[in-house]
Amino acid sequence: MAVSGIIAKKVGMTQVYAEDGRAIPATVLEAGPCVVVQRKVKLANGNRRDGYSAVQLGLVENRKSKRVTKAMQGHFKKAGLPPCRVLREFRVDEGAEVKVGDKVSVAIFASGEKVAVTATSKGKGFQGVIKRHHFRGGDATHGSMFHRAPGSIGASAFPSRVLKGMRAAGHMGSDRVTVKNLEVVRVDADKNLLVVRGAVPGASGAYVVINKRK
Repeated sequence: MAVSGIIAKKVGMTQVYAEDGRAIPATVLEAGPCVVVQRKVKLANGNRRDGYSAVQLGLVENRKSKRVTKAMQGHFKKAGLPPCRVLREFRVDEGAEVKVGDKVSVAIFASGEKVAVTATSKGKGFQGVIKRHHFRGGDATHGSMFHRAPGSIGASAFPSRVLKGMRAAGHMGSDRVTVKNLEVVRVDADKNLLVVRGAVPGASGAYVVINKRK
């Protein structure tokens, strides 16, 4: 299969045991099945078409997609497929034999190989500098009045402003995070499950994108 990635849903964390009895922390991902909704090509009949080669995958789920816009209804009607809730693009080589309607399953992965997982991290809300940036803080005793404050954020005379990039309190989490070089521990093609070693960004039930490491 020319497609080197898949859309998945995070099930949760667990632990698996190696042959020597070691407990390995792992994350279970429900990967696919996915279907090719659109094929993008760089050139068509010698003329520039999309400008790059890629496929648009849709995650096949048990529940139906509701409130599908007319534009997306036409998009899926053109492909001859039912609407999918989650769509993601994956680059493929020009001339790869992938067409609309092809199925992509977790079978494209194998135990022992490395993958990169991209997801949206958990939102933490508004946090201070100690939690957000790991500041040390001040003493907790002996009459100290400096505990969890950020401290100085700039000089008064010059430049008389707060410089860009200053670490301060603010919204934490809900960022796009990619964790690289996670090892595939197990692949269950019958149940569409992929078990990777270590933690994956996001809460249980969140959508993630898994890519093979080149």
